[in-house]
Amino acid sequence: MDHIAVIGAGQAGATLVETLRKQGFDRRITLWGDEPLPPYQRPPLSKGYLLGEMARDRLLLRPASFYDDQRIELHTGSPVLSIDPAARTLTHGGGTMAWDALALTTGSRPRTLPATVGGTLGGVFTVRTLADIDAMAPAFREGAHLLVVGGGYIGLEAAAVARKRGLRVTLIEAADRLLSRVSSPETACWFAEKHRAEGVTIRENATLERLTGTGRVDGAVLSDGTHLSVDAVVCGIGILPDVSLAQAAGLVIDDGIAVDGQGRTSAPGIWAAGDCCSFPWRGGRLRLESVPHAIDQAGVVARNILGAEETYEPRPWFWSDQYDVKLQIAGLNTGYDRVVVRDGDGRSHWYFHGDTLLAVDAMNDARAYMVGKRLIEAEQSPDPAAVADPQVPVKSLLPAA
Repeated sequence: MDHIAVIGAGQAGATLVETLRKQGFDRRITLWGDEPLPPYQRPPLSKGYLLGEMARDRLLLRPASFYDDQRIELHTGSPVLSIDPAARTLTHGGGTMAWDALALTTGSRPRTLPATVGGTLGGVFTVRTLADIDAMAPAFREGAHLLVVGGGYIGLEAAAVARKRGLRVTLIEAADRLLSRVSSPETACWFAEKHRAEGVTIRENATLERLTGTGRVDGAVLSDGTHLSVDAVVCGIGILPDVSLAQAAGLVIDDGIAVDGQGRTSAPGIWAAGDCCSFPWRGGRLRLESVPHAIDQAGVVARNILGAEETYEPRPWFWSDQYDVKLQIAGLNTGYDRVVVRDGDGRSHWYFHGDTLLAVDAMNDARAYMVGKRLIEAEQSPDPAAVADPQVPVKSLLPAA
């Protein structure tokens, strides 16, 4: 194998090429990215970077010189236009290149508001790339009125930063509560109360009819006829796996690029990792959107390209920073039938199916998060009554050594 090409220069792509070198692959590696920068961190974009607390160069996962030192050919600002699985080639703006193995780490793209409702007006932003945040930053001025469309974590983080920057914020959510796709009513209510206490106006069961303005947004009309005067809009209505290259090449798509347990796609020699792909999980398929997943799966895929035959076993965890709250999530709450609330150093919500622990949401409670994570990864479940009792030390929920 003389050439491994990786398309997508995000967290998964960067991890994959670095792992290939660490595993001893000494032939040609190319890494292709649409954006003009080396791979960088995305989570701080809507937090520390937008707040002005993190410098641009600190976003980089590795300095640009790293790729030269590792003999990784980094092609920034170079979108791959197509791939040919049969010929084992990729086509880019400068021509066509052959590969022996190809990994797709194309990530995801934000859902956007359609042009028919004003989604293409100036002052309407999504939160995904460094360019998105740089474009948004001038609109985050004290006293301006920001409309946030969507009450998921992206929307809530944008609202928190805007309030810290002195903006007035209105957040609308089409569902009857925040975080309806990803959390329990208990967690959603806790965060709604926090945001309201910080001055955010939250309107649930509220949908956007259209944005108004000539060239630039100046208002929003809601489905109930309410008109809001706004200076900017942040759209946080979810993301979609970026499967365009894979789909055009005829690869199987199933909630992302479909891969097997080792990361192989339906085309020989082509692999995938990260947000862009779904993989077998508990009799179905799962697609995860998180940095830890991108790192872990990309590492497995890199080793498997070199022959390891390793099955990917996800150990999901996530986080979100809002105001002075650090939310840490361990596990996946899919299928829970009850939530046990624990008040300790902070607050935590423990998701159970019957007596089986599935996930933990910990708000400013790192101990509860770490204990919950260890229990979930060990497939062990504590007594729900003990979880609920703040007099029971959280560490004692772990089984005796």
